[in-house]
Amino acid sequence: MINASDILKANLLIVDDQAANVLLLERVLRGAGYLCVTSTQDPREVCELHRQNHYDLILLDLQMPGLDGFRVMEGLHEIEAAGYLPVLVITAQPAEKLRALKAGAKDFVSKPFDLAEVLARVHNLLEVRLLHLETKKLYEQVLAEQKVSERLLHNVLPHAIAERLKGRPEIMVDDFREVIADSFPEVTVLFADIVGFTKFSEGVSAEVLVAVLNDIFTRFDSISDHRGLEKIKTIGDSYMAASGLPVPVADHAERAAHMALDMLEAMDGFNAQSAYQLEIRIGISTGAAVAGVIGKRKFLYDLWGDAVNTASRMESHGVAGRIQITDTTRQALGPPFLLERRGTIEITGKGEMATWFLNGRNI
Repeated sequence: MINASDILKANLLIVDDQAANVLLLERVLRGAGYLCVTSTQDPREVCELHRQNHYDLILLDLQMPGLDGFRVMEGLHEIEAAGYLPVLVITAQPAEKLRALKAGAKDFVSKPFDLAEVLARVHNLLEVRLLHLETKKLYEQVLAEQKVSERLLHNVLPHAIAERLKGRPEIMVDDFREVIADSFPEVTVLFADIVGFTKFSEGVSAEVLVAVLNDIFTRFDSISDHRGLEKIKTIGDSYMAASGLPVPVADHAERAAHMALDMLEAMDGFNAQSAYQLEIRIGISTGAAVAGVIGKRKFLYDLWGDAVNTASRMESHGVAGRIQITDTTRQALGPPFLLERRGTIEITGKGEMATWFLNGRNI
């Protein structure tokens, strides 16, 4: 809503080589309540005056000696190339009106002046300018909010998935039913769990508990980004990531192995800085999986399949401070890593499985 008082605060410039016209226009505008009215009889001063004062409206005579109004508008266009400058031209020649509008003028008044018409056209142009500025401000706010929304979307979902969802207004309503689900013949899944965290949490405040988890998981997030894995989610003190999705890669097992080793180093760094003695168990498995987005409002990119279940079992049946992997992951890794055969162990829901410990990099 445009306020009338805002219109009267406009900064106006009158440009006419005839002193009588300048005096008349100044009296009329000031009498109507306009607070900032200045003038010049020299058209060569207009551009520099505008650079200094940023006028909201320029009443510009077209026929002036030395430099006509058309040349003045050319100079103003250079200053306001990306802006909006209402120029109200003053002319006694009907043929010049169309030419002036084509040159960029927003409106015109004729000589001799109809003072009521002058006031009406000045008011209308200033109102349009304020509406233009308000619309521009709203547009910039929309763009800013869109950037925030996109940033949040990319923080919640993998980049490739977020790009698939962007630009679809239907995802913002309750009846969004499109299913995003992809099958992957081979990915590597990593689970990590902080050993004894339940007991640890009983002896600290809620603030300390959240701060510890935030510190540890932030370190893990950085490793995930660096090694090219996709963080899937955290549940309590458990951390889940996957490699080879949503964009398949050939070295998914190696990426997961590097991340697991980096996570052990990160925990050592955390303990050294915090004086805590926390340990993590890590389990890794390689195999087929299905990934997709679930939910209508609070989207979640999740992962299902045997590789997920087995990786979880590798972690829960693992050893504190160590990385346990399946034989399928071992086969996918190759010589750059140091592996130790753990042997065959009984895995809940899976039976006997041959497992290995990942001990380091073969440098």
